[in-house]
Amino acid sequence: MNVTTPASGPADRRAATFVMACLGVFVAYLPVTTVAVSLPAIQSALDATTAQLSWVQDAFVLPMAAFILTAGVVGDVHGRKKVFLAGLLFSAAGAAVALSAQSVQVLWIGQALAGLGAATLLPTTLALISHAVPDHRERGRFIGLWATALMLALAVGPIVAGVILDHFSWRWIYLLAIPASLLATVAAARLLTDSRAPFERRLDWPGQITATVAVTALVYGVIEGGADSFTEPKVLVALAVAVVGGVAFVLAERRSDSPMLDLALFRSPAFTATTLVAMITFLGLIGFFFLLSLYFGLVQRLDTLEAGWRMLVVTVCAILVGGPVGRLMHRVSARVLITGGLLVVSASLFSLTGIDADTSFLSLAWRLAPLGLGLGAVMTPMTATAVASVPHHLAGMAAAGNNAFRQVGGALGPAVLGALLTTRALDTLPGRLADAGVTGTASERALAAADQGGLGAVAGIDLGADTGRVMGALGEAFLDGLRLCLMVAGSLTMLAAVVALVLLRRPRGGGVGHTRVAASSSAGGAVGGGVAVVAGSDGGEGRRQV
Repeated sequence: MNVTTPASGPADRRAATFVMACLGVFVAYLPVTTVAVSLPAIQSALDATTAQLSWVQDAFVLPMAAFILTAGVVGDVHGRKKVFLAGLLFSAAGAAVALSAQSVQVLWIGQALAGLGAATLLPTTLALISHAVPDHRERGRFIGLWATALMLALAVGPIVAGVILDHFSWRWIYLLAIPASLLATVAAARLLTDSRAPFERRLDWPGQITATVAVTALVYGVIEGGADSFTEPKVLVALAVAVVGGVAFVLAERRSDSPMLDLALFRSPAFTATTLVAMITFLGLIGFFFLLSLYFGLVQRLDTLEAGWRMLVVTVCAILVGGPVGRLMHRVSARVLITGGLLVVSASLFSLTGIDADTSFLSLAWRLAPLGLGLGAVMTPMTATAVASVPHHLAGMAAAGNNAFRQVGGALGPAVLGALLTTRALDTLPGRLADAGVTGTASERALAAADQGGLGAVAGIDLGADTGRVMGALGEAFLDGLRLCLMVAGSLTMLAAVVALVLLRRPRGGGVGHTRVAASSSAGGAVGGGVAVVAGSDGGEGRRQV
């Protein structure tokens, strides 16, 4: 098997690998906020319901969650460079399909292809960095910069979308991803050195199939349950299939000689903690960003660029913190950084319950800035700890597993919080209309539109002289739902903080979760003369001679 040795590559090759990894994760995450701030424009142009709009986001995130583990295995078996190039091409193809979409269903297909591209890029970029930078201390700094590239994509997205939507149709938000992906493909083909896992792995089809069924059924059931009712037969069947698929996945992985996700990884408290934190945190945060874009569009009536500048507060603060946190990781424990960051995020989300339709940019900014600061403090140590908490030869699997659970949370976020928002807002809308003095035919038309097409449908109807009061009532009903969702999102991040606080602890007596060996003689970390890296249950590491 042709396996390159990380330590043997020249410095310029390592730099090229790192640059391409950052470019890859930038391409992977660019559609997240670009599409998020464009949702009101997409809803209006394609006449989409709230549930259909949730699927625009989830059509991207769902393939990420379902296929990210498989992508990691394929890279280990067939070469990470090949998978990286395939991911870029999938991203370009998805953007091209979305660019030409004339219906919400075609847009879903484009989003799904782009999500499949992101699923291949995320584990591959981390595996490339881990292979090129075997030293755990140096790797933490590189992962910090990798996380900065991820956040930069989230920051650039709203501004790009805002500028485009001020002058062109919403579909042109997908244009940038096409040349970016193709140029990255050409550069990676020339600059990247291929690598594979230093041990035999095989594709785990039973695991892949059961994981895909479980994740897809779960997200479908939550979205449709929120749109209709959780007692609908199709919803109950979907949730039952999700449970059966999840159990089947666990059984398949326990019996597999080459599992897609080795369940023994969860014996590491640090890996378990970072995985749970990733899933819970992203459920709350991705759902929050989905609702925040609707708040700017439906309640504050802002155009996309104005909404983009406001969302930029979060990502810029996260970027500013990400770099210093990467350097602090070996001086401050992951437990302190992750728990502290999550508590700051939770406080920010709770403070946002005080916003209303007239909240100014400055009043909003001081609430959003801590959200970005806390997120920046969490991202790098969360990813680095997941990778460092397992043996070196399992780093790629650990990265893929952490990303997979993160994307499951991200897929459920818009579904769960969107369902809560819609249910709460529809329950309070009649009372809000009555408070605004809207009665009779105007009230009946508004409520009928909301029941049939969701909250966005109300904003699209002309009610003559009552239109202004109906929009005001709609905004208040939306805020009722938003405040409930903020309380839920804040509680979820607080729960994640408790998980980090409890599980990211050094065991008493100085025990260790396991021992992993730095790749001093080969990519597989074979023990020769040198230094073994002892990883504790909090992801911290010490050194001892072997």
